[in-house]
Amino acid sequence: MAFSDNSRQSLIPNYLYTSSVSPSSLLRGNASNPNTLLPSTSPAKQQHSNFMIPAPSEPFGKIEMYSPRFYAACTAGGILSCGLTHMTVTPLDLVKCNMQIDPVKYKSISSGFGVLLKEQGVRGFFRGWVPTLLGYSAQGACKFGFYEFFKKYYSDIAGPEYAAKYKTLIYLAGSASAEVIADVALCPMEAVKVRVQTQPGFARGLGDGLPKFVKSDGVLGLYKGIVPLWGRQIPYTMMKFASFETIVEMMYKYAIPTPKNECSKSLQLGVSFAGGYVAGVLCAIVSHPADNLVSFLNNAKGASVGDAVKKLGLWGLFTRGLPLRIVMIGTLTGAQWGIYDAFKVFVGLPTTGGAAPAIEPAK
Repeated sequence: MAFSDNSRQSLIPNYLYTSSVSPSSLLRGNASNPNTLLPSTSPAKQQHSNFMIPAPSEPFGKIEMYSPRFYAACTAGGILSCGLTHMTVTPLDLVKCNMQIDPVKYKSISSGFGVLLKEQGVRGFFRGWVPTLLGYSAQGACKFGFYEFFKKYYSDIAGPEYAAKYKTLIYLAGSASAEVIADVALCPMEAVKVRVQTQPGFARGLGDGLPKFVKSDGVLGLYKGIVPLWGRQIPYTMMKFASFETIVEMMYKYAIPTPKNECSKSLQLGVSFAGGYVAGVLCAIVSHPADNLVSFLNNAKGASVGDAVKKLGLWGLFTRGLPLRIVMIGTLTGAQWGIYDAFKVFVGLPTTGGAAPAIEPAK
C-alpha cells in the first residue's frame, strides 16, 4: 500500500521515539495486519488522519503530535524545567562563579560557602536569582520548544529511512539549532547575573543591576559573552539531548524488561531523571572550559578570550570549579528532564526517548 505524502510526513518523527521498529517495515506496513499503521485504506481518509497520543490524564484535551499546541506544551515545559531548576541551584552557581573569578579567596566548595556566609549572610546565597529565573526560563522555552521543532524538521528532510538510520545526528543537529536561538534569549540576563554575583556592591539584583550594566558597558555589552556562551551551551545541549535520548533508549532496551508503554508513569519519569543525571555529568565536562570563559568575560570589563586563557591557564580553564559544576549540572539536568517529562505526561503527551506508546488515529 502506498503512503500519501502527507501521511508519510506525519509518521516520520515517530521513528525517533522507538528503536523496536525498522523504517523498512514501517514503509511496507505489517504483512499480517496491513492496517496497523494506517487506520483506513481510503486515500481521502489517509490525507485527513491525524495521529494522537492517548494518555490517562488530558486536562487540555488530546494534543496532536507536532501541532502548534504540541510545541506550545513543550515550550511551557521548558520554561518550568529550566527556570525553576536554575533558580533553585543559585547558591551553587554563586559559589562556582566566584571560584572561577577569584580562586585565591574561594579555594574550595566548602570554604566558598563559608566566605559567602560570613560576608553576605544567608541572603547572599540567592543574589542574582531574578536574572537567573528570567534568563533560564527564556532559554528553556527556546531550547525545548525549538528542539522538538527542529527534530521533526530535520527528520522530514532526511526521510523515513535516513531519519531512523541517523537519528543521533538528528538529535545533535536539532539541539544545536535550538540552542543558538536559546542563547540569544539568555545572554543579557546571564551577563547581569554574573556581574551581580561576582562583584559585591555592584547591584542588589536585576532592577538596579541591568541599568548599571547598560550604563557601564552599553546595550551591546549585554551580548559581549554571546560567542563564549554559544561555545559553552551548544556542546552542552548537544550532549544533553543526544546522550539523554540514547541513554533512555538503552535503559528501556537492556535494563527494563517491560516495554515502555506498559511501564507506569512514575517508572518512566524515574528513567527520565536517571538518564538526565548521567547526561548532565557528560554535559558539564564538555562545556566547562567555555563556562570559565563566560564567567571571566562577564566579570572583567574589556577583557578578551586571550586574557582569560592567559589568566586562568589551560589547566585552570578545564578544571577550575569542575567538581562543583559536575554535581550542579548533573542534578540540574536530571531534574530538568524529570520536570519536562512530568509536564508532558500531565498534558497527555508521552515522555521523551525510548519506545513511544501506541498511537491511535483521530476519530
